Amino acid sequence: METILKYFPDLSDEQRARFAALYDLYADWNAKINVVSRKDFDQLYLRHVLHSLAIARVCRFEAGARILDAGCGGGFPSVPLAILFPGAQFVAADSIRKKIAVVEGVSRSLGLENLEPRCMRVEQIDGPFDYVVSRAVTAMPELVGWIWNKIRRGQRGTLPNGILCLKGGDLAEELARTGRRWTLYAVSDFFEEDFFATKKVVYTAR
Repeated sequence: METILKYFPDLSDEQRARFAALYDLYADWNAKINVVSRKDFDQLYLRHVLHSLAIARVCRFEAGARILDAGCGGGFPSVPLAILFPGAQFVAADSIRKKIAVVEGVSRSLGLENLEPRCMRVEQIDGPFDYVVSRAVTAMPELVGWIWNKIRRGQRGTLPNGILCLKGGDLAEELARTGRRWTLYAVSDFFEEDFFATKKVVYTAR
């Protein structure tokens, strides 16, 4: 939790309480459904929560913005982003029922009324959305094919509507195959911990 406050010191009391509650909530769910690797669970705030919030360093979502988390897994990045942007509306989608059960349980416990978990394939979800976010869910050409037509043009945040994904490693070939122009943001520019040395937020506008 100290890691979150280090980079986001201006959180409201409600936001602080919600972020603080994440560890016990995920520990409880992880004992039943392994959605966070048990070998790095002690690094939950660094490797999952703060990593998710790197998107917020690239784009701040306006109240009323509609955001799809494509392949949300256990709720990253959508749960931390929904806490940080209570005025935005999030849809967290994953085709695996047990993962959505975790997101439902965590969201309900936190009282996150701006987060809607859905157990369905991303390509089956109706848009439109202002932004699509994801964390290393699949290769970018496939992701773009699934969701491109669900994003409406406009600007409901500090960047024009588009895709914001958390990725790592050498992305040049993968991104080139999408046929889109991407901007890469090094997460290490925002957060100093070694874990983020190779992590990036990749963005393209609709």
